[in-house]
Amino acid sequence: MLEQTSRHQVTCKFSTPTSMSVLEASPSYSATSTPLRSTTLSSDGAYVLSIARLPGAYAASASAPSNRIHLFDQQTLQPILALAGHQSGTTSLQTINSIANVSRPSLVSSGLDGSIQVWDERTNSYSIKMTNLGNTRGLLCADVSADGLTVVGGTQLQGEDAHIIYWDPRQPAVPLRTHSSTHSDDITVVRFSPHTPNLLLSASTDGLISTSTATEDDEDEAVVHVGFWGCSVSQAGWIYSPANAPVKIWGHSDMETFSTWSEELDLRQSQDIRDPSLHNHALYEWHTDYLIGCHSSATSPDLKVFVGSHQGDFALLSNADFSVVGAPWQIQHSWSTGHSDVVRSLHWDEDNSVIVTGGEDSKINIWPGPSFEAATPASDDAMDVDSPPRTDASSSSRKRDRDQDESRGGKRARR
Repeated sequence: MLEQTSRHQVTCKFSTPTSMSVLEASPSYSATSTPLRSTTLSSDGAYVLSIARLPGAYAASASAPSNRIHLFDQQTLQPILALAGHQSGTTSLQTINSIANVSRPSLVSSGLDGSIQVWDERTNSYSIKMTNLGNTRGLLCADVSADGLTVVGGTQLQGEDAHIIYWDPRQPAVPLRTHSSTHSDDITVVRFSPHTPNLLLSASTDGLISTSTATEDDEDEAVVHVGFWGCSVSQAGWIYSPANAPVKIWGHSDMETFSTWSEELDLRQSQDIRDPSLHNHALYEWHTDYLIGCHSSATSPDLKVFVGSHQGDFALLSNADFSVVGAPWQIQHSWSTGHSDVVRSLHWDEDNSVIVTGGEDSKINIWPGPSFEAATPASDDAMDVDSPPRTDASSSSRKRDRDQDESRGGKRARR
């Protein structure tokens, strides 16, 4: 946690809550074994890195060698068009509803070429391209403010600096401001708060999760809170929650640890997301190998945690209380036999009650969304909860896969 002693002096104190939570079967547990629709991204073996939704279409960003952004018909998954993407790899992709005073759903992507691009599928090209000419740094992440008038990107480490860069999309050629001391390594996450305008969440491989004021030019004044997790942070996000909720932020590390934080960045939970497993050979069993991502929205505010297996299956987990160390987990739903390799990307299309996934097998699948209707509880006698130990071999495998992934233009591997 960051304790602010004055506007110019902050100190970082931290603790490391750990827990060995059990995994239980939800009374409404259900399973899906066949996707509704399926397609293949390409014939060159590209990974599906990100998925976003446009009206009538789903967009998917591909890893090297193509680095393209593909659009597929929402109903049939037939290809519509392919956007060029970024020359050196597309690192993030999202849909925004308004930008630069133009109100229409648009795709926004960041890339290792140092640019953030707003795409217009009607012209098969970008309509806005934000760069930092003369000081190009590869961008690993990006986000757009709710009013569409501020765009932010997080850079790779270059020399001794990693930058948070802000643009006004109406003047894309020159950044508004740059914060260069918030983080000291690759910046993997930038996310505007859904609750507080101009409050930015950032995370980095330096082990820090920070919040700062996006409109403040003076970086010493901009930083609001800092939490030190002590591990490389690969994902993080805000949780839609009431004002007095004890948990507002979630995080994920390269070593598959999962965490939750208060808005002041007090660490509440920190544990290996792969512990524990659920074995019930009569009905179902589940063992987590990696976290895919988390989902929280204004219409579905409770944090939903999506995890995957090496076999290409994935599941939805929930936690009884994300603010309590050791609170039990539940498996809500599982999906299987659609992918033959690691699931790299997932988009929950709440409007259409479907989940869209992309994998390292180049496949894109559409699945029925989870059902939270009450079902007959499984008997306690049929359920066996297990927390298997981790070995050094698994860590070596993840390091090898991460090195291979970097050569493909992706941020990290998930094995």
